[in-house]
Amino acid sequence: MDHTEVQTASETATATEVGIEVLTARDVPLGGPRAMTVRRTLPQRSRTLIGAWCFADHYGPDRVADSGGMDVAPHPHTGLQTVSWLFSGEIEHRDSLGTHAFVRPGEINLMTGGHGISHTEVSTPGTTVLHGVQLWVALPAEHRHAPREFQHHAPAPFRVHGAQLRVFLGTLAGDTSPVRTFTPLLGAEVLIDAGATVTLDVDPGFEHGLLVDEGDVRLGGTPLRPAELGYAAPGRTTLTLTNDSDHPARTVLLGGPPFEEEIVMWWNFIGRAHQDIVQAREDWERASDRFGTVDGYPGERLPAPALPNAVIAPRTNPSRH
Repeated sequence: MDHTEVQTASETATATEVGIEVLTARDVPLGGPRAMTVRRTLPQRSRTLIGAWCFADHYGPDRVADSGGMDVAPHPHTGLQTVSWLFSGEIEHRDSLGTHAFVRPGEINLMTGGHGISHTEVSTPGTTVLHGVQLWVALPAEHRHAPREFQHHAPAPFRVHGAQLRVFLGTLAGDTSPVRTFTPLLGAEVLIDAGATVTLDVDPGFEHGLLVDEGDVRLGGTPLRPAELGYAAPGRTTLTLTNDSDHPARTVLLGGPPFEEEIVMWWNFIGRAHQDIVQAREDWERASDRFGTVDGYPGERLPAPALPNAVIAPRTNPSRH
């Protein structure tokens, strides 16, 4: 997904419980001239990463007849993995590996664009309501030039007391995803029953983020509204989620050990220094083999925006000490 980082005064992070922060989303146009609007909760000034998760967009439910749906022309990525997860609708994916695939509700598409990849994302003609999340994972330095790869998986839903889970990355409640990542990660959809409380055993070495899609949810004692993300610091062996709504609440739980490396993020690129971004942009603009070509998209590729008139500073999370 095309990403142009925009920071605004409206983004906030408030601490409501020791070790818990509430990250509030901001609206961002996405995808060039046919932009759709998404709600972005990562990155923010107060928090760049949760584990290696470095980017979280949440969109919909959008009626495609009104919004036009998703139509993201060929665009590049470096230094990351993209994760697509839908609640409703269908998206067609094409990439410079030659992959032609679809993602539907309850399925994960994970694409690795280490050294360089390009792809398109288009909602299908049969999609009436588009609703889901688009996530990025930063690759650690030793793997940031990893070759192109695409993985698809449809995790089976299962019940725990008070909730239905789908684990699309990592391990939760005894279920493990086969999808490969370069750092330990957790990614799961948690559908909490009306009025229910669910307590999940989690890795105390992980930090966690709970993104609320629908419902009035509490993470521990901290209330979260739809489109907010609750951050829980490492050290917890359990997470308790409560649905105060009279209907099921849908959430996405993300986690991983703190990512200690500094990263530089700009547009669709992740590097370690400003020059990494300059080189990636130059390679894209001159149609380098680094990114390959995407076949089957009826339009031009996205041009890179102009670089800022300043050195792009590395980002890291606030010190935990």
